[in-house]
Amino acid sequence: MPKLWNDTIEAHRNAVRAATLDAAADLVAEHGPAAVTMSQIAKATGIGRATLYKYFPDVDTILTAWHERQVRSHLDELTQVRDRADPSERLDAVLTAYAVLSYQHPRFELADSLHRAAHVSQARQHLHTLIRELLVEAGSTGDLRTDVPATELATYCLHALGAANALPSKAAVHRLVAVTLSGLRR
Repeated sequence: MPKLWNDTIEAHRNAVRAATLDAAADLVAEHGPAAVTMSQIAKATGIGRATLYKYFPDVDTILTAWHERQVRSHLDELTQVRDRADPSERLDAVLTAYAVLSYQHPRFELADSLHRAAHVSQARQHLHTLIRELLVEAGSTGDLRTDVPATELATYCLHALGAANALPSKAAVHRLVAVTLSGLRR
């Protein structure tokens, strides 16, 4: 019986945490990060402020936790794209998915501070490794250039496709992916 009780408590904690992160993200989108308060988040989540403080000490911690969840979700999505794609199309599929994610999540004033957090450097390394491995895999067919190491090409791809967040349309994003891929080919 105690295991069930612990599972129920843990599920409740996870639900409160998820609701808090969602509410904070909605409030930031509506009012901007500087205008969001713990009281607003508590009200939007449907919990008391005292309870909210048991989970998070301040708004910045909530926003960082939300961003960690977003980054994890994006990495999971890119891994799923890789795993679903035919081996001959994996590199193209993952680079396209990464560019589209960059396009859908343009920079905003809070992003710069969140992107300096430790979780982001770990995610960047994970993403770099994913792209590098795909480049090595694709390079084994002889279609990719061999004059530049895969680790450098991965860095090139990530920087080039990160520019998608400033593009005006998805069509422009797909053109950027095409230009990037053509730079990788022999």
